[in-house]
Amino acid sequence: MIKKIAMKGRIFFTSALVAAASLLGAVDAFANVPKPTSEVVIDVDGQKLDLLKSGQQVASFRISTSKFGLGDDLHSYKTPLGTFEVCSKLGDELPMGAVIKRGHFTGEVLPPNAPGRDPIVTRVIRLQGLEPQNRHALGRGIYIHGTPEERRIGKPVSWGCIRMRSKDVVELFKQVQVGTRVIIRSKAQHGSQPGDWLSFTNWFS
Repeated sequence: MIKKIAMKGRIFFTSALVAAASLLGAVDAFANVPKPTSEVVIDVDGQKLDLLKSGQQVASFRISTSKFGLGDDLHSYKTPLGTFEVCSKLGDELPMGAVIKRGHFTGEVLPPNAPGRDPIVTRVIRLQGLEPQNRHALGRGIYIHGTPEERRIGKPVSWGCIRMRSKDVVELFKQVQVGTRVIIRSKAQHGSQPGDWLSFTNWFS
């Protein structure tokens, strides 16, 4: 009788080990499933921003880069080129048109194309340069952000940053995370790396 009980105990224990191993294997297999990776590609020449997931384009938006051209010189107000990453995001849950100054909502909300107004609105996606050619981007205040001047989207009219329509920057904000790679590129600048950037030093003024 005792031998039968011991035998049944060993069988139960062995079955439990097999079940646990199978469960761990399933969890491990799930953990190793490749997760979709996001990437943002900004085409200065075409004034557009493409959102890619696992290498496939899933969205495209019209944007506006600097009216002062391309580069990363301090106080130049130019849009830098190259590879960046999202280092922080500001404005989650704010209404479209919310005015953001020094990283905070001022309480003011502007409609699109408000006469005489050109602040940062709605959302801010801050960028950090990953190459020597864009090493000043974070310090210069290079962002992707909303603008009330939506009628001018599609033309290079910014002060260095990447401007977007409010509804578009809200959608992009949802799709990117801290660490998402951003490439700013232009064929017009000989020898540039695949990428071109933004800046808005008045953010800290």
